[in-house]
Amino acid sequence: MSTSIRLAIDVMGGDFGPRCIIPAALRSLALYPSLHLILVGSADAIKPLLAAARYPADRITLLPASEQILADDPPARVLRGKPDASMRVALELVRDGRADGCLSAGNTGALMVLARSVVGMLEGVQRPAIMAALPVAGHDCHVLDLGANVDCSAEHLLEFALMGSAAVTQLTGNSSPRVGLLNIGHEVNKGTREVRAAAALLAASERLNYVGHVEGDGLFRGEADVVVCDGFVGNVLLKASEGVASYLQSEMRDALQASRLLRWMSPWVRRSLKPMRQRNDPDRHNGASLLGLRSVVIKSHGGAGEEALLAAIGKAVKACEANLPARIADQLRAAR
Repeated sequence: MSTSIRLAIDVMGGDFGPRCIIPAALRSLALYPSLHLILVGSADAIKPLLAAARYPADRITLLPASEQILADDPPARVLRGKPDASMRVALELVRDGRADGCLSAGNTGALMVLARSVVGMLEGVQRPAIMAALPVAGHDCHVLDLGANVDCSAEHLLEFALMGSAAVTQLTGNSSPRVGLLNIGHEVNKGTREVRAAAALLAASERLNYVGHVEGDGLFRGEADVVVCDGFVGNVLLKASEGVASYLQSEMRDALQASRLLRWMSPWVRRSLKPMRQRNDPDRHNGASLLGLRSVVIKSHGGAGEEALLAAIGKAVKACEANLPARIADQLRAAR
């Protein structure tokens, strides 16, 4: 990296908290030489972990926070309470220009509500959207929204498409990503009223390389680079794909153990399948972008382990390097 990136990390978020986040954070310093981290959370929990590790002290800042947002904290309540929560403090660092981006594995609803309130929305953006990459045939497909907005109008879906297209261009170098609208069929008369209206808006946009409706199986065949849907559908898609991937891995392990011949051949089979396992490893794809905000905010899976958190930090660094919010703002202005 040619310039310094300052990333604020909510160390108290997620199922494993500091004992998993701190090792991943320290490993990231070796991968990204110009990365500076601001670790936000309980000093009592963080200091012993730092004391037991070797790291460049000039690239780590500890900012104590006395409160923590829990997984079951209602999002609306966090706006009024817990002013010294690690998630809020990390977002305030971004708002005040002391950090370029924020990463949290904490409560998704709370992160979305606080990010909108603390960091603020890009001018003209009606709703933020959660975008993540899913492994599909031959490449990654970026899907949004994955849960921020259960009900979406046609105008919201157009806005998601513009933000997603701009983000994928910056993150992958694809200057004209194919944009599809997730639907129950390819025909123009299929889908809900809002989906049909959104299809007309997307087709009329000169800023999009719109390829039409994409069905669920078509998404995984790689028919689009960006797929747009409402948050209800997107979250169901995400959780179902994670479940299917886990199920197939379990079935494969059981099959290898069920036969003496396959057990004998398993080292060769596993070696042959290693590239496929690595490409489809959920840890590799951890880290979802909250698009539509004035600054970079990345949400890690709450159950993420060290490798998955390392991947999420990498996504945060890349988004900061690309100055993603500014590029999205440019795309939205050009589309008006």
